Amino acid sequence: MRLQVELTDALQDYVADVSLREPDLLQKLREETSQLPLHLMQISPEQGQFLRTLLKATGARRTLEVGVFTGYSLLSTALALPADGRVVGLDINEEWGAMALDYCKRAGVADKVDLRIGDARASLERLVKEENAAGTFDFVFIDADKENYTTYYEYALELLRPGGLVVVDNVLWHGALLDESAQDSETQALRAFNPRLHHDERVELSVIPYADGLTFAVKR
Repeated sequence: MRLQVELTDALQDYVADVSLREPDLLQKLREETSQLPLHLMQISPEQGQFLRTLLKATGARRTLEVGVFTGYSLLSTALALPADGRVVGLDINEEWGAMALDYCKRAGVADKVDLRIGDARASLERLVKEENAAGTFDFVFIDADKENYTTYYEYALELLRPGGLVVVDNVLWHGALLDESAQDSETQALRAFNPRLHHDERVELSVIPYADGLTFAVKR
């Protein structure tokens, strides 16, 4: 028998009331981002807290983030890492990157952040071929353009150590994957991406219907 709780707005508010511990600077960053036209790209505070908990539980020290936006997940990560930890953040937008780095500086964790602006595919290629970083990362978070999810994922596996974890956001895409009328490039990319991971024997896999869907893949 499978039981399922309907996550109503009231129940979501209850979960936040009994569990959410959002640092002041993260709240300010979230509120400032909410004024931007693309504010829906920002992860929720519950997701940010989940990331912090996950990083602490896994003891991650060296992490990678593909898709920074204004920095909520980046700052969440930097706050969770130990003093000698490091997060490499990749984004295409200089304005968003500047905002992310500013908040990291205000939080006193900018020394843990290596923010790189440019095409993420090129940055990932440099990490592998020029910086010899293959197998050196503990954790990768992917939350960027969906059309390149497969490329980002393949680089993530190359950069992760065995036992390292990659988390991929938005894999349920607001339910559009099941809507045959939705034929945009992002939806089609995710329709191809999810089954690919299902049959990937290089990882241990779990897809969780949390937020907009999260994939967890542990490198074997």
